[in-house]
Amino acid sequence: MPDPGYDIPARIGDPEAAIATPALILDLDQLEANIDRMRADARRLGVDLRAHAKMHKSADIARLQMTRGGAAGVCCQKLSEAEALIRAGITDILLTNELVGAARFARLVRLAQSARIAACADHPVQVAQASQAVIEARAAGAPDDLELELLVEMDCGGGRCGTPDTAATLALAQTIADSPGLRFGGLHSYYGSAQHVADPAERDRLLALSIARTAEARDAILAAGLPCPRITGAGTGSYETEGASGVYTEIQPGSYAVMDADYNRIRRADGSPPGGFGQALFVLATVISTPVPGRAVCDAGLKALAVDSGPPVAHGVPGVSVRAVSDEHCTLDDPEGRLQLGDMIRLIPGHCDPTCNLHDWYAGLRGGRVEALWPVTARGKVF
Repeated sequence: MPDPGYDIPARIGDPEAAIATPALILDLDQLEANIDRMRADARRLGVDLRAHAKMHKSADIARLQMTRGGAAGVCCQKLSEAEALIRAGITDILLTNELVGAARFARLVRLAQSARIAACADHPVQVAQASQAVIEARAAGAPDDLELELLVEMDCGGGRCGTPDTAATLALAQTIADSPGLRFGGLHSYYGSAQHVADPAERDRLLALSIARTAEARDAILAAGLPCPRITGAGTGSYETEGASGVYTEIQPGSYAVMDADYNRIRRADGSPPGGFGQALFVLATVISTPVPGRAVCDAGLKALAVDSGPPVAHGVPGVSVRAVSDEHCTLDDPEGRLQLGDMIRLIPGHCDPTCNLHDWYAGLRGGRVEALWPVTARGKVF
């Protein structure tokens, strides 16, 4: 084990005050409560749960989501994330993204020989490359029954990746089904941006349109005589609606396990938060300067916190707010002078996913002490 203070932020058993900052910390009680709640919700909705590991990039959290949380497996967004998690023992993965190029599909085929893995496509060229990769692997000695599972990613309203309409979705599904070495696995219909729409009425309107598009595509595929075994999508801000629709068979929320400031702003029509999840993830920082009354500066800046979804939120210190975030510093407004030099403060990241990717370790806390040190297994895996 590396020396604490250099490669790891703390030792097992250390009090929170001994953690080297800035550090990514987890409230283990809240993490487990969130995981338990999502397991119960998936059962209530009658859908499979496939937790999205692009959020935490951690084999340890993924394992907890599967063993305790009832997840069938996890999602990854990048091939290198999947490779890292498979090396760490996570062997049921949906790659919720498109691949392009022979080299990438060759890597995917190698993974398919040791794990259950599926990927998405939205263009015939991707399908042809996937099929060719399987053919070449079989010729090189892979089992004759080796195949890749591909899902069609459809644009259900987000305007990002995906087939543009039902006709294109059906045509690509048929192409996959007809291609040697491939198996059509169903539809990937994920409306990421809708999950972050704060107004519940507008969010419901967008999701209703998305669900209708997805149902139309499913019905066209079934009418053409193809099976459509899986319809997967939905995230933390939308899984209740999509899971209850009768269209989706699988949900893929990720942020629910730890939450962030952006998701904490989302509300249902009755004012309650979707899912009722609590904040489990924080960036622990130390006050390193109090240069003038009303201002404090801590040591967690842009290299420790992502601000694409807004600045972090100070936790547990009433009246303290974030004024600015720069490379190495977070400047805080502290009008009542609550913070003193050397004090530690928990910051809730605006966006958990890219924040986690900035760190090497999670320090898991229970009862004020470090109970677990978990590596960010797929940190920096972006290709």
